[in-house]
Amino acid sequence: MSDHSLASNAQSNHSHSSITTDTIQNTSHHIAPKDSVCANDASIMLPSEPDIDALLDAADELPVTWIKQQYQLDEVIDALEGCGRVALDTEFIKRDTYYPRLALVQINTGDHIYLLDAPQLQLGELWQALSEVDVAIWHACGEDLGIFYLLSDCPPLTNIFDTQIALSYLTGQLQMGYQQALDDQLDMHIDKEHSQSDWLRRPLSDEQEQYAIDDVRFLPALYLSIEHALKSQGLYDYVWADCQLYAHELYKAQNVEDEDMYLTMADYRYTAEQMAILQAVATWREELARATNQPRTFVIKKQAVREIITEKPSNMRELAHKTTIHRSMLRLYGDELMTVINKAKMLSPTEYPACLLPPYRSKNKVLSKAVEAAIAERAEQIGVPENVLMRKKWLGQLYEVIAFDKDFSELPQGLTDWRYEWVTQTLIPVIEAHKTELQQGMGINV
Repeated sequence: MSDHSLASNAQSNHSHSSITTDTIQNTSHHIAPKDSVCANDASIMLPSEPDIDALLDAADELPVTWIKQQYQLDEVIDALEGCGRVALDTEFIKRDTYYPRLALVQINTGDHIYLLDAPQLQLGELWQALSEVDVAIWHACGEDLGIFYLLSDCPPLTNIFDTQIALSYLTGQLQMGYQQALDDQLDMHIDKEHSQSDWLRRPLSDEQEQYAIDDVRFLPALYLSIEHALKSQGLYDYVWADCQLYAHELYKAQNVEDEDMYLTMADYRYTAEQMAILQAVATWREELARATNQPRTFVIKKQAVREIITEKPSNMRELAHKTTIHRSMLRLYGDELMTVINKAKMLSPTEYPACLLPPYRSKNKVLSKAVEAAIAERAEQIGVPENVLMRKKWLGQLYEVIAFDKDFSELPQGLTDWRYEWVTQTLIPVIEAHKTELQQGMGINV
């Protein structure tokens, strides 16, 4: 899960299994309930309220198996083929490398937990199998799906249920951690002591194993609790759509071309020439980071990139004295970087990338208040928090579409699904009524 400061080592009145190296069996003989995570619920009726205590008791009794050899992976693939829902997490290290080093994949099929020793396995068939289950349950899946897309040849996933996204609908809290989610929803208390430990060490400590197991042990119960709440309020389909949107956004982020990386650091206040320098430097930084397998910030920190853009150094002396680039990087790559900068400064204006459009800013709050009122009214109507209904980024993009008379096909993707009818029939007319103010607030001469 992407929030790796969150969960581990459950401490509750539920007993846990003793861990062995290969297969971990519990001494109790509870049987997982029929509505466990692997059950394929075909009913369209509102699900009955889950018995949380029974689910947690059953979760405590799940056997856990280490998968350390390639032939053992067949058991996991077979289990996934008959599984409607599966809970997932990964552990990895990305402190000093460009590419994350996948250390562990945790899978809960509902009647078995598998710990996959990722460095020892070829996981191509696993990624394909996971893409074909009905519902893949994660919590804060951003970094996990980034690894999934990096290591697999799969297209954007369409089976994602992120409990963090789901909880934002129920609470308005956009980034609730796994620890808090279990505490609030299941009254299950776990600590986070081992979140930043060395997941590539072998063998893992007992505490690390327990942490990894607990990251997926309770996800099915959390899902069922959230599912019931969402369906009771008529919100499940909205959440499902937003989870697939997020999976698609993560796919696009994983597949950004090097020459487009500059957009993550671009500023509307940059001139066209500065944008050209930024594009050149960001592209060079990305290529070098990947070639040397080190984080982008190890090559040049964002602050130093901004200093290059504003100072526009012309030689090594200026590069050294006007920026905070690490001196070792200057010794190794300073001349190469100066060549990149000077080449960008020599481009003709027709070769510059486009400047960013300025955001809407105005002391006149009539438009803002009208938009806020429309969002609040719709949020209350459907029972969705305002910050979930409309993201700040989406609103800024919507303003651009209206201010510059763009086609609705250029609306942000998040506004083209279940929000589309409301946006086009209600919100856009509100903004259009204040279009002159909008354009003036974006620096457009009208």
